[in-house]
Amino acid sequence: MNKVREAVEEVEEVVEDAGAKLRQVESGYASGEPIELKPYIGLAATYGSLVAVFALLFRRSGRPLPERVPLVDIAVLGVATFKLSRLLTRDRVTSFLRAPFTKYKGPGKAQEVMEEPRGEGAQHAVGELVACPFCSAQWLGTALACGYVVAPRATRVVGAALTAVTVADGLQYAHTALQERFD
Repeated sequence: MNKVREAVEEVEEVVEDAGAKLRQVESGYASGEPIELKPYIGLAATYGSLVAVFALLFRRSGRPLPERVPLVDIAVLGVATFKLSRLLTRDRVTSFLRAPFTKYKGPGKAQEVMEEPRGEGAQHAVGELVACPFCSAQWLGTALACGYVVAPRATRVVGAALTAVTVADGLQYAHTALQERFD
C-alpha cells in the first residue's frame, strides 16, 4: 500500500511541477492580460490523438497508403477544405454548432456571420477554433485526407461537390459585381 501511495504522491508532484512551469510560461507569454494555454494544449493533444488513432487503425488494416496523390486531387481537397471551413465557421445555417462556444457579433459579407469566442478555458479555445476558418481548416483538411486514404472515390465525390459549390459561389460574386457595375 505504501508503494501505491508513494507512486500517487510522485505523480502529484510531477503534475504540480508541470502546472507551475505552465503558469510560468503563460505569464511570460502574456502581455498584460492573462492567457491560459492549457485549453490549447488540450485541443492540440486532441488533434494529435485523433491523427495517431487514425494512423494506428489504418496501419492495422494492412492497407497501403497511396503511392502518390495526383495534383488534381490535392486541388479538389484544398478547395473542399476551404469551403468546409467557411461552412463551419461563417455560415448562418451552421451557427447552432458554434453557438455554445461563440457570441454573435453581427452580419458579415455575403450572408455570412461574424462571431467571437466566448467563455473561458476550453469553451473559449473551441470558440476560437470554430470561429476561425484558418484554424478549422487544419482539422477539416486532415479529416478529408484521412477520408481520401480510406475511401478515395467517395472523398473525391464529396470534394468535387464542395468544389462545385465554391465555383458557384465565385460565379454568384462575379454576377453580383457585374450587376452593380452596370446598374
